[in-house]
Amino acid sequence: MTTLQPPAAAGPRPAPPPARRDRRSWTGWGFIGPFVAVFALVFLAPIAYSLHLSLFRDQLIGGTTFVGLDNYQQALRDERFWDALGRVSLFLCVQVPVMLGIALLVALALDSGRLYGKNFFRISVFLPYAVPAVVATLMWSFMYGTRFGLVGDLNDAFNISLPDPLSPDLVLAAIGNIVTWEFVGYNMLIFYSALRVVPNSLYEAAEIDGAGQIRVITAIKLPAIRGALVIATIFSIIGSFQLFNEPSVMQKLAPNAITTDYTPNFYTYSLSFSGQQHNYSATVAIVMGLITMVIAYVVQLRGMRKGV
Repeated sequence: MTTLQPPAAAGPRPAPPPARRDRRSWTGWGFIGPFVAVFALVFLAPIAYSLHLSLFRDQLIGGTTFVGLDNYQQALRDERFWDALGRVSLFLCVQVPVMLGIALLVALALDSGRLYGKNFFRISVFLPYAVPAVVATLMWSFMYGTRFGLVGDLNDAFNISLPDPLSPDLVLAAIGNIVTWEFVGYNMLIFYSALRVVPNSLYEAAEIDGAGQIRVITAIKLPAIRGALVIATIFSIIGSFQLFNEPSVMQKLAPNAITTDYTPNFYTYSLSFSGQQHNYSATVAIVMGLITMVIAYVVQLRGMRKGV
């Protein structure tokens, strides 16, 4: 009689083979690839080429020569560049607060619900932004003329002598008026869009507490659109430092008031296309870009800081 032997104890199960790592999927790169290619072509490549140009200089003897940071040292000592930078800085400090203040007041008036013909008023304020900058500058420049424009007609009609907006003392204010007319509607739309998404529950709570309109604006509306205010301010700062169209068009009508180094961008343009100083022009453009980037970044940090 055979005796049944108990089955041998099963040994430890072998560890499963490590899962094969999936091959990296390139699907995401396929979607963003066209954007990356265009971004590199139209943004990164020009910056890299400008950096390359800024390290060289055309000389009468030897042709194009590598000079390292000499062009940057020249730019830091260039009085014409710093005068132009000071001029647009003054323009920024005066024009931007005025423009954003008007845009904010218009946006608050539209959002109040007490303005008759709100849709027509909103479109009317925004319409100047649709006018090309060159056309707007020409239109206002001819109105500024003392011999052929609106100012001249008023002088003749009322036998008075109004100040010449195209004089050296007033031309910067005249440019500020044009830029304000062009971009009030654009900034108004940014503020108005931000106001439209404020929860109605906040207004209902304020009404229950008996808050007046001024209190609603200061305690609810302005804090709610803080991000939009910061964005509009940054855009306006960048636009002020990039001021070019208006002075370049008006320079033909007021050559004594607007020189070729009136703004940094105009100075860069004149260096490159009139003076054939492409290398130094690239240097000035890079320095101006860095200054603009630093100031815009500081404004962003300050504006987004909580509790300020």
